[in-house]
Parts: sequence; C-alpha cells; structure tokens
Amino acid sequence: MKNLLLLLLIIYSCSVENKTAGQYELVNNWPLVSPDVKFGNPTGLALNSNQNLVVFHRGSRSWQNPMPTETIKENTILEIDTNSGKIINSWGSDIFIMPHGLEVDREGNIWVSDVGLHQVIKFDPLGNQVMIIGEKNKPGNDEDHFNLPTDIAVAKDGSFYVSDGYGNSRIIKFSKNGDYLFEWGIYGNSKSEFNIPHALDLDDKGHVYVADRENNKIQKFDSLGNFIAQWKNKSVGQLYSINVNNLENLLVGIDYTVRENGEPVGSDIIHFDLDLNLKSRFGRSGSYSGPKARYHDVQIDKKGNIFVGDILNNSVQMFRPIN
Repeated sequence: MKNLLLLLLIIYSCSVENKTAGQYELVNNWPLVSPDVKFGNPTGLALNSNQNLVVFHRGSRSWQNPMPTETIKENTILEIDTNSGKIINSWGSDIFIMPHGLEVDREGNIWVSDVGLHQVIKFDPLGNQVMIIGEKNKPGNDEDHFNLPTDIAVAKDGSFYVSDGYGNSRIIKFSKNGDYLFEWGIYGNSKSEFNIPHALDLDDKGHVYVADRENNKIQKFDSLGNFIAQWKNKSVGQLYSINVNNLENLLVGIDYTVRENGEPVGSDIIHFDLDLNLKSRFGRSGSYSGPKARYHDVQIDKKGNIFVGDILNNSVQMFRPIN
C-alpha cells in the first residue's frame, strides 16, 4: 500500500473511443493508516451524510474457495475523514466471513453483504444490528435465501434492492421492513440477463443500474425491473462496480482486465451520463504509470473526488479533479 500512497499521479487527457477524460491527481499519503490497522481487500465503499468514506474490507483474509467458516477478527468497517485522510471510527470485528458490498442510506444506516454468510445485514448509525436478510451459511435461490449476494441499494422510501450475485443471477427488491417483493434476471448475456450482477446503484428517479461483471456491461432498469438501456464495454474485461452522482447527472464505473495468462493489465475509471452515454475514461487506458490496480468499488463525492478500493494492492485511493 505504501508504494501507492507515495506516488503523486497526474492523469492527463486521453482519447479512448473518441472520448476525452479530464485531469485528476492521486492524492498523496491518503488515507493515513496506522501500522496497527490490518487493511485488507477493500471490497465496499460508501459515502455517509458527512461525506466521509466508509470502507468495508477483509482484514487479513483473502478470497477463498471453499469459503472459510471462522469470522474475521479485525475491525472490517472503517470511517475515513475525506479531508484529513484519518480513520475516525472502526468496528465490525468477529462478525463477517467474506465482506463484499456496502451501502449507507439517507438515515445513516449501514448495509453490507457478506458472500460467506449468504446474508445482507443492516446496522444503525451506531453499529447496532437491526435487520438480517438470508439464512446464515445457507445458500439458496428462493425468497428467503441468497447465494453469495454482492451488493445493496436503498431507495428513497426505504425499500431496497439486492444483487444476488455470484450464485444466482438476479436482482431482488424488498420492502423497507425486509419483505420480499419481486425479482428479475436469469443467467445469460442478453437484456435483463446477468453473469454475476456484481454491484448496483439507484438514481433520484428510482432507476436501477447494474454492473453485470462477467458480461462486462452496465444495464439500466426502471424501479419495477423493466429494461431501459445497456452499455457494453469495448475493452476486454470485467465491469466491477458503478456509482451514481445525481447532482452532476453522472455515473462512474470501474472495470478490470487481465491477459490470457492471468497477468493483470489494470483498471479504468469510466464516466457516463445517466443515459449510459460514455463521456470519458482514465486509468490503464491513459498515461497512468503507477502500479497495476484491480478496482472493486467506486464512489464519487459532491466535490467530484473519486474514491476506489483496490483489492490487488489492498489500498483505497482518492483521485482529485484538477481542471
């Protein structure tokens, strides 16, 4: 992680698919992580009402197959002051098996998906557990079970969507109280079909955006699951995550590419409007000269700063616009 945080990166305009990216710099020495913090794969990111970054990470654990059964002993949820880079809160020890998705709703509640537990768990702003969806350690494909759920998105009315996920190729909607409402999606590569729906987000109009990882595309639906549009990544790779910025009518996505021999090529950060028109991209496609990255989640704040969780180098990065 240190080698990343010691780099000052300026990414100049680059032309990809006839689109031009703005300029960003990687903020040096951010975040400030003390030696006693075991910072593992940062799989989930979210911004709370204070515009602080909440990070869901795996501590000393890495992805395993089959899944382990013991919980992670380190604190797995961190809150980072985005201005100072300091960790101002940490908790979540001895709860999770394999952290994955993260959401902070309008009331400050923290939602996580654990692919090892096959559960979605809701905590209040103080970290008290208030809701569990799914049966612990019991995968399934019915109304009461998940199979490796990947992400959560909470609507204005408190209802929420879950991308389910690695084992099931579906999106499920639940009521505010956690009652099953409906679902859509099957395995495949056509419209309304998924091959690992890896992340999802909502805009202010209630549209649902899904990062369809192995199909390497983004799909857009209305609140009832009716297909609206899709964007297919022309670069060979995987579309890992997305985040909506309603203030700027902007969607930010991240992808990851490897060579046929498994060697990492790296990740791009991609900008769209909310109609899924590509605006720009930067990262491996531009003049980026830093270490190869594997971005797993992305967030953009009100200032236009972009935060990414890199599971290849076990780091969180902050990119600041400089134009």
